[in-house]
Parts: sequence; structure tokens; C-alpha cells
Amino acid sequence: MHLQKRVLVTGGSGFLGSHLCALLLARGHQVICVDNFFSSSRHNVDQLRDNRSFELIRHDITFPLYLEVDEIYNLACPASPVHYQHDPVQTIKTCVHGAINMLGLAKRLSCRIFQASTSEVYGDPDVHPQPETYWGSVNPIGIRACYDEGKRCAESLFFSYRRQHGLPIKVGRIFNTYGPNMHPNDGRVVSNFIVSALKGEPITLYGDGQQTRSFCYVDDLIDCMTRFMASPPDFVGPLNMGNPGEFTIRELAELVIEITGSKSKLVFAPLPSDDPRQRQPDIAKARGALGWEPRISLREGLGKTIPYFEALLSAASPIVSHEPE
Repeated sequence: MHLQKRVLVTGGSGFLGSHLCALLLARGHQVICVDNFFSSSRHNVDQLRDNRSFELIRHDITFPLYLEVDEIYNLACPASPVHYQHDPVQTIKTCVHGAINMLGLAKRLSCRIFQASTSEVYGDPDVHPQPETYWGSVNPIGIRACYDEGKRCAESLFFSYRRQHGLPIKVGRIFNTYGPNMHPNDGRVVSNFIVSALKGEPITLYGDGQQTRSFCYVDDLIDCMTRFMASPPDFVGPLNMGNPGEFTIRELAELVIEITGSKSKLVFAPLPSDDPRQRQPDIAKARGALGWEPRISLREGLGKTIPYFEALLSAASPIVSHEPE
């Protein structure tokens, strides 16, 4: 039995946020979902809006927010290169000003706050797999820096608030996650490959396709996130959150083609700037402290994800990249 709380989820109509909101509601909590809909869609939370314990507020966290809540999950920020590179200055503002505003709210309320950080803080890593003790190899002036360095600065802010104000923080570094509610045009590799395969279009691999990623199904990730939030106050992270199963991008493409029965062919293009060669989380810390382990394999997770994209494409979904302000 969970004690009912009033929980704020910023970025709550995004891919991860919508799944988190649904789980929190299922556990009997009141949920305030805040989003500016820059890279997310109201469609992700349509099924939640009839729940009397759910409230949706349109707001940009680069501006202060005044609410009374018991916990905060700060997930607000474009998380795919297509979206965060579209307006890099705003991405930095969301990471930094947004973190300051949410930390200020948490400080006023003396409440626990979770920061959705990212595996991108490790950059193009020289250490493999990546433990939380690794400081990363990031290009501070490259095209991905708005996100990578923005999230690194947010982590610094969170730990500074903890040291200076004793704020109860949780910092989670999220690795590649996939599942229903992903934006079909977000440029992420799983959604790209599935949409291309379902349309019978060529699947583009960058470089030789031998760069690796680790893919975590969304249910596993949200389970880790909520366990972390409920863990003892002195366990603050940073905490790697992801599935350590490692696959080449080519292996992912071939698996998507197999599961969908697609006739899509593989084509190759030059590797984008600062694209990491390897990405795999060391999750020993999450295993030991939370007893958490991903349960859903890549094949099983893709089997759960592909029908979502099939439904989107067959319905000629109105989901678009950006809503007008």
C-alpha cells in the first residue's frame, strides 16, 4: 500500500513522463503533469485526463512555477537530437534555468526531487561499460553540447543544492529507452528503424553500423525511477538507469526487420558529429541498492512497441513535432 502523495511531473506528457504519470496514478497518487508540448504530445496523456487525480498544466519550466506538492520528478527537456538541436539555446535554458526553478520549488517545499539526467553526460566514453564514477568525454562546444553540457550543469546544480541547502535529491542517468508513446519523428534510432521498416523504406545506418547502444524498455526504466525515488534519503546518485544488454546498431536494424517482416534494405550514411561509439551502463549500483534488474529483453520490448507505431501509422496520427505557442 502506497501513501498517497501529490506529485509534480515536469515533462509529464513526454515519452517517459506519460508512463510515469500513469504508474503514479495507478498507485493512488495525485499527479500534476506540467509540459509546454515542445517535443511531446497531449495524446500521450489523453487516457489519463478523465482521472480526477490527474491535472495537466501547460507551462515552460524556464519560468518559475508555484505549486504545493510532496515530490517532484523533473523530466522536462527535449531528449532526442532532432528536438534538442532545433533550439539549442532553449535546450540549455531548460536544463539550467529549469533545474534552478524546480530546485527552488523543492527547497521552498522541503520536498524530494528527482532529476532526469542522461547517459549523454559520458559523451563518447573512453571507459566501457560506463560506471557512475566516470567523468565523461564531452565536446563542450559541439552540436550536442547544448544537451550534454546542459544536463551536466543540471547535475552540478542538484548536488550544490544538496550540499548548500540539504535538499533531498535523486539524480538518475537514463540510458537509451524505448516503448509506446515515443514520438514517431523524434530521430531516435528505435523509432526511426520501426517507422522505416513498417513503411518498407530503407533503414539508414550511420558509419558502419557497428557502434553499440543498450536499450531499456520503458516499463523497466520507470520501475527503476520510482524505486530510486523511494530509496533512503542518503542514496542520491548519480545512478545509471538502463539495460546493460549491448547491441550494435546494425543488429537492432536487423531485429526490427525480422520482427516486422519488412522488406526494408539497409543503407549507409556518414557518422554524425560527436556520435558515441559505445554506450553501455554499469548498473551494479542499481542492482545493489535497489534490487533492480531489467526484465524485458530487446526482442520482447520491440514486440510490445511495434504495435504502437503500427496503430499510429494506420490512423494517420495527427501527432506533430511542435505545437504552436
